[in-house]
Amino acid sequence: MWHDGNPFSIVDMQDSQSRAKIAVFDIDGVVRDVAASYRRALADTVEHYTQGQHRPTMADIDALKSEGCWNNDWKASEEFTYRFYAAQNLERPTIDYPALVDFFQGRYRGENFSGYIQDEPLLMTREYLERLTQANVAWGFFSGATRGSASYVLEHRLGLESPVLVAMEDAPGKPDPVGLMASVEQLQAGQNTDCSLTVFYVGDTVADIQTAVNARSKYPQINWVGVGVLPPHAQGSLEYAQKLEEAGAIATLNNVQELTPELMHDLDHA
Repeated sequence: MWHDGNPFSIVDMQDSQSRAKIAVFDIDGVVRDVAASYRRALADTVEHYTQGQHRPTMADIDALKSEGCWNNDWKASEEFTYRFYAAQNLERPTIDYPALVDFFQGRYRGENFSGYIQDEPLLMTREYLERLTQANVAWGFFSGATRGSASYVLEHRLGLESPVLVAMEDAPGKPDPVGLMASVEQLQAGQNTDCSLTVFYVGDTVADIQTAVNARSKYPQINWVGVGVLPPHAQGSLEYAQKLEEAGAIATLNNVQELTPELMHDLDHA
């Protein structure tokens, strides 16, 4: 039976031989491929604000995000622009940040979701989530994407009905773990909270993994497991995988759906 991710419909999460399990997923690079959408909009924005003098490559964007503090693509666009002018020994420009956001969103979201967002390939299926539910694994989402963008992919594209989602507007940015914990609390609602709990946070960036690591110290009553996923543009990249592992990923996968209930059990008992 399909439960649509509603925490109140998840029955008997507790397994007598293991901890109760929750999987929380990042969205960009995990649920959807954003190489030709968010990242394209980022490159467009930097190109616009450097008057066509610089357009960051995919490798440039990966390098910036590996620093762990540029999960917000609007801020990353601004930072790329500042760094370009600094590298050219030019005066730092004054950027109207709301205008930058509007430019970015015009490319990414467009009018009535007519922008790059409409062409994002999905990396996860509804059937995969149904298998997790059948295995008594509760699931939800914590993303740095806006609620509108995240809801579009989850509800319009995946066909989920009101899934647990903590988005950009709901919590501090990663690697702050407050938003991750907020999603877990929603998934625990109405459940037996006396049993021990393992939470898997699945993400494709250093900031995602650092969020899980930070949660370990802030919320030590929970066993936190950071799982890395290689986004499509980084498939086969040992360097990308190594950076996720150095950040604290317990495992790094080629696709989110490789995180099966069986693998969760193994990672929980490693």
